[in-house]
Amino acid sequence: MSPTKRNSLNRELAQFVRHAYAHAPAVQKIFDDAGIKPKDVKTVTDLERVPVTSKDRLAELQRESPPFGGFLAVNPKRLSHIFLSPGPLFEPHGAEKALTRVAADVFRIAGFKRGDVALNTLSYHLVPAGLLLDAGLRRVGACVVPSGVGNTELQVKMLLDLQVTGYGGTPSFLMMILKKAEEMGLTVKTQFALKRALFTAEPYPPSLRAQFEGVYGLKTLNVYATAELGFLAYDCSAQQGLHLADGVVVQVCDPTTGQHVAANEAGQVVVTTFNETYPTIRLGTGDLAIYNDAPCACGNKSPRLTLVGRVGDAVKVRGMFVHPNQLKLAMSKFPAIARVQGIVTRPDVRDDFTIRVELAGEASDGDALSAGFGETVRNVCRVGVDKIEFVPQGTIAADAKLIVDERKWE
Repeated sequence: MSPTKRNSLNRELAQFVRHAYAHAPAVQKIFDDAGIKPKDVKTVTDLERVPVTSKDRLAELQRESPPFGGFLAVNPKRLSHIFLSPGPLFEPHGAEKALTRVAADVFRIAGFKRGDVALNTLSYHLVPAGLLLDAGLRRVGACVVPSGVGNTELQVKMLLDLQVTGYGGTPSFLMMILKKAEEMGLTVKTQFALKRALFTAEPYPPSLRAQFEGVYGLKTLNVYATAELGFLAYDCSAQQGLHLADGVVVQVCDPTTGQHVAANEAGQVVVTTFNETYPTIRLGTGDLAIYNDAPCACGNKSPRLTLVGRVGDAVKVRGMFVHPNQLKLAMSKFPAIARVQGIVTRPDVRDDFTIRVELAGEASDGDALSAGFGETVRNVCRVGVDKIEFVPQGTIAADAKLIVDERKWE
């Protein structure tokens, strides 16, 4: 980062911290408990004096002080949206522009521009993902087709009839759409106007990249983002990690001490965005990454991340984090169920979510129980279950993980 950009970022950070301390009771308490004042945070380096707030702690604070845990820093009448993300976490959005500005900058890097017609396939329902992409695309001047998820045949029709030039969403879903188009007798490369795609919400393995860029001739960009924090980092042509986005403070920190780790060491991704509506300073994402500040072959001088896992036990399935406590909540509604275990695999381009169920006794109607439990899990986790598999008593150990990720990213 150039000295000019660094100075500008530090000025924005200092102003933001003062605002958050003055208007968000939870931020004030975090600072006071740590014995620091807003004036103590003048630079990004000074942020390390502020304790990290985990997502689990954020959920606890919201339960203790509903609905926003003391982090709302504006008059509630100024809110334009309230989202509900996995955790569960309420997320208030108002007139803040920071998230949209960062998203638009990354869309420009991906090649999106005025005149593009873009298919946005992320959900507009409850979670902020769909609307974040929508706002970023409109800011660069693109026309957005808010298609959301599902209905691949209709997605094919929209791509063809509207001469869609850009796609935003998960890579697996775009592959499903393109394969459906080919099943319908269409030739994607010649009959579609699709030129570019921005992927997020799930890993983008080399095998899919080779198909999208080699077979279909698309320009693709993979983005690391979270529901609460927006776009954080993006990949490049060199494929040597994810470059940190401008306009957001991303630190890779020791999960125990909260201090920034050295280059090539793994730590938790800790983020501060300039969201004056909901100022979660130093939010721990739970993601583990390796920090790299060496020059990249692509020429971008921004530091990079390589994501390597999760601090906790949550697993992302089809773009949505599924928490073990969500499975526990669903199970609690069915006395006939003694234990459950979710198994995530990826036999093709789509995540498969199977739940093994161990009964407390004999079930009078296994089909009804299977259907009811599957529907409850879908409602709680907002991820559909592909299969409910009943297993004999004693199959699932008492200390077994509630969610097992068996996917291979090759």
